[in-house]
Amino acid sequence: MTNISYSRHRFPPTIIQHAVWLYFRFSLSYRDVEDLLAERGIDVSYETIRRWVSKFGRSYARRLRHIRPKPSSTWHIDEVFLKIGGKQFYLWRAVDDEGEVLDILLQSRRNKAAATKFLRHVTKKHQVAPDVVVTDKWRATMSAAKDILPSSCHLVGKRLNNRAENSHQPTRRRERKLQRFKSAKSAQRFLSTFTAFYNHFNTQRHLISRMTMKEFRSDVLKSWSDAVAA
Repeated sequence: MTNISYSRHRFPPTIIQHAVWLYFRFSLSYRDVEDLLAERGIDVSYETIRRWVSKFGRSYARRLRHIRPKPSSTWHIDEVFLKIGGKQFYLWRAVDDEGEVLDILLQSRRNKAAATKFLRHVTKKHQVAPDVVVTDKWRATMSAAKDILPSSCHLVGKRLNNRAENSHQPTRRRERKLQRFKSAKSAQRFLSTFTAFYNHFNTQRHLISRMTMKEFRSDVLKSWSDAVAA
């Protein structure tokens, strides 16, 4: 794993790490993060925070993905449209049955070729095929799943793919906060990084007790500190 260097930065690593964490962990703008740091007596401009996010965000995301456990054997595949620069794009997403986002890919088309490209992308990334793959009733996705994942059990049905459809909600919230994405490239870059942060810090606290949640949160923050260390 590539080392993270904080040399030649005026601010200490803990402030840089905290600023990047605030930006990706919560639905905040760069100016929001600037105000939160100012309240703690840290005078840093939003442009500096933007550069920190651009420089360190992807490095942190790679380390967070590296320490994530393997996905479960049931995958849900779905896509949602995004309007970028007046053009319509489709954000393809794969999640497992525990809500872990396995991969995302922004494409300009919604057909069998696009579905095939995405399925090849996600299976190559994880080097494993699922036992069960759940899709919606879109024929292109169903056909691509049968070609790329012939050994997997294919399920299609009403509400079966709610897991994937609900996983688009955090993306929609960030899209509104950012007042829409400015380009397809920047959207793919941001969402890939954001997804790694979301996977790591999403403990689904509504399903567990308060005591268990506190234990999970402590473990998550500890592993975060290890991941962003120099």
